[in-house]
Amino acid sequence: MLALVLPTLAGCTFNRLQPGHFQFVTVIEKTEPGAGGWRAACIHARMTNMTTYDSFVCKFGVGMPLETGEVGSISTVLAQRIAADCGNQAADIVIDSATAATTPGLACQEFKDTFDMILNRAVLGSRVTTLCDKKTKPVKFGF
Repeated sequence: MLALVLPTLAGCTFNRLQPGHFQFVTVIEKTEPGAGGWRAACIHARMTNMTTYDSFVCKFGVGMPLETGEVGSISTVLAQRIAADCGNQAADIVIDSATAATTPGLACQEFKDTFDMILNRAVLGSRVTTLCDKKTKPVKFGF
């Protein structure tokens, strides 16, 4: 079994991503009316295979526009809630499909890909990246 340090597995309880884990900073200011601007956050989450106890630090960045044409202005609090909800949904999908042989590194990549897809559906243009923006400070999760 694989624990992404997000769900409950094998009798152990792990915290789920919370909005406060996403410490967004404005990377590109919004200077004109309409869609624009960009915010980013950085997460370092420990992933552990609960069968082998192999661990891996899954590092990823989360980027989201400050305003979109579809959603309008997105407050930091709303961005944090959306990111946490989408990340937890991605974790549930990856954990449900993981096998005991899955390495945490492979699960990390699958999580990032799934999180990216779900987040971009929630807020068009949002993305999950392997590298964090240099203006962000990593939030460690599951250590």
